[in-house]
Amino acid sequence: MESVTEFVRFETKIAVVLRDDLETWQRLNMTAFLVSGIGRKVPEVIGEPYADADGTDYLPMFRQPVLVFEAGGQALTASHQRAVARGLPLSVFTADLFATGNDRDNRAAVRAVPRDRLDLVGMAVYGPRNVVDKIVKGSRMHP
Repeated sequence: MESVTEFVRFETKIAVVLRDDLETWQRLNMTAFLVSGIGRKVPEVIGEPYADADGTDYLPMFRQPVLVFEAGGQALTASHQRAVARGLPLSVFTADLFATGNDRDNRAAVRAVPRDRLDLVGMAVYGPRNVVDKIVKGSRMHP
């Protein structure tokens, strides 16, 4: 069994920002959806597959922590604007997506609204740690 006790400091960060007025089930559901695209767009964030002592194989996961924040609507919008301006890999979740039931309708709901009028309820961003810290400024760690 491989065991490493040294501290690993990642040069990159995965951050999720959720609007602070949502139900718990909405926050959990959104977080899963929001981070799913990061592994596809930035495959190097995915670690190696897992296996238990009995040889049962499990899917790989992110190789680094995912930090989850909450913010009011204005702070979330500001984070979104900063992420777009810096061109970082970004996913969004709008209030309209709670009423859809599939990927096709989700994409259509986002495409129907100009960027500055999106009713954002969540976003995920990946990039250099110091840049992501600036993007999520105004947010607080999710309780």
